[in-house]
Amino acid sequence: MVINKQTALLSVYNKEGIVDFARRLKRLGWEILASGGTAKTLQAADIPVQDVGELVGEPILGHRVVTLSREIHAGLLAQDTQADRSELKKLRVPFIDLVCVDLYPLQAEIDRPDSTPESVREKTDIGGPAMLRSAAKGQRIVICDPADRDRVAAWLEDGAPEKERMITELAAKAEAVVARYGLASARYHGSYDGLLGRQVLECQYGENGWQAPAGLYSTGSPDRLALDRFTRIAGTTPSYNNLCDLDRLLQTMTHLAAAFDRNYGTVPAIALGAKHGNCCGAAVGEPKKTETVLKKMIDGDKRAIFGGLVMVNFPVDRQSAEILLSYGMPEGSRRLLDGIIAPSFADEAVELLRRKGDKCRFLANPALAELTSDSLDISRRFRYVRGGFLAQPNYELVLDLKDPDLQKSVSLPAARERDLLLAWAIGSTSNSNTVTLTRNGSLLGNGVGQQDRVGGCELAIKRATDAGHTVDGCVAYSDSFFPFPDGPEVLADAGVTAILATGGSVKDAEVQAVCRKRGVTLYLAPDKRYRGFFGH
Repeated sequence: MVINKQTALLSVYNKEGIVDFARRLKRLGWEILASGGTAKTLQAADIPVQDVGELVGEPILGHRVVTLSREIHAGLLAQDTQADRSELKKLRVPFIDLVCVDLYPLQAEIDRPDSTPESVREKTDIGGPAMLRSAAKGQRIVICDPADRDRVAAWLEDGAPEKERMITELAAKAEAVVARYGLASARYHGSYDGLLGRQVLECQYGENGWQAPAGLYSTGSPDRLALDRFTRIAGTTPSYNNLCDLDRLLQTMTHLAAAFDRNYGTVPAIALGAKHGNCCGAAVGEPKKTETVLKKMIDGDKRAIFGGLVMVNFPVDRQSAEILLSYGMPEGSRRLLDGIIAPSFADEAVELLRRKGDKCRFLANPALAELTSDSLDISRRFRYVRGGFLAQPNYELVLDLKDPDLQKSVSLPAARERDLLLAWAIGSTSNSNTVTLTRNGSLLGNGVGQQDRVGGCELAIKRATDAGHTVDGCVAYSDSFFPFPDGPEVLADAGVTAILATGGSVKDAEVQAVCRKRGVTLYLAPDKRYRGFFGH
């Protein structure tokens, strides 16, 4: 029986670790082909290697088409049959069993401030994607990510178990890498956009039980707050709705952190409670008084938070767990939560808060403890619509209380302005239309998703009073302008003493007059810059 010696083709931009990888292949008896730069690196390390140029003949066009030759792609696309192997032998072309290729850093060049169309084209890899796709189609072992080199070497050293599964997995990844690469080029040069992700979590179903299958897909973002960076410490797999709520809570949390950091240079302790994506409890306070912050968050709406999600930017210890479990509850009963998200958890806190059937999910991400004004999600935001999708910049606005375009009828004390910032961060990350009421660093009532501004005011007041709060002396935020003065009238009647809204209505003068008459401080920001619609 003739044993065909295995051949690997190495052509990498990132040469870190490639010498060790090649040595491991040689120890397994592999022959190595390599493109110019990679071949020189291996030769310098005394690793026997054949330069691709020797296989394909004299280079043309300044080595730009070496790996686009028929010899390379014949070696990748030939089938493992006697006929194809015989033909390759006559042509003196090796059957290539493994390809290790990573691509020119196109996206890095696109992102470079002084890049040009010419420099982007120069950094656009052609031979690399072609080799990856040929290798994927030819069902070769294909490595497109430097992080996979060690894994594949170990797998080969272990005898290549479940070979078909591994080859298929690597081929799919290569196709995805090439697709993302092509999308980056299409996005740069023309009016194209899109998303490509890898499933990292399977949910039991979607928003409703009949919407299956459903799952979380990762785009491979380096963002430390990306949803796939949250570790499940305990509890069942998060549901689709849990993940939607997590994403929304991150918006609110990061907007709060950014607002306080930019306006005051510090990030407070933050606790949020949400139901169906919208905050029903929220509080900020001194980092050393996290217990007080948790209690104020729960006081926001003890009824609504039951069965909801909680997110905090500080570790959850035993004392925190006891507050979440029993504060404000009738004696002998405990609060049920669907999930708790924090930088970290003490083991005893998890044990205290566990639910029957592990229905409380515990998700940890240390990055929550390090939020700053730079923690906002700035990636382009997509939304599916029938036959396509909508795209827009993310929710990157942060309210600047020192903005000269922010009209203040009277300047409020710092504590009251902090309440306005809290109301703004909650309201501008809740379903529009929204009117939000806060006082003393905590949420009183959140009137979300209303079709008219007065209805939003009335709902915010109702939610506050239903939760046992008095509205007297609180502040209000409206996520857009008041089209008529009736909204401020409703708020003033309830005892609201300060309002933050946007200006831009033809009735702005009447709104200002009503606020002056009722003794309500009014902060008006330009609607075009500061409108806070979310989840429209």
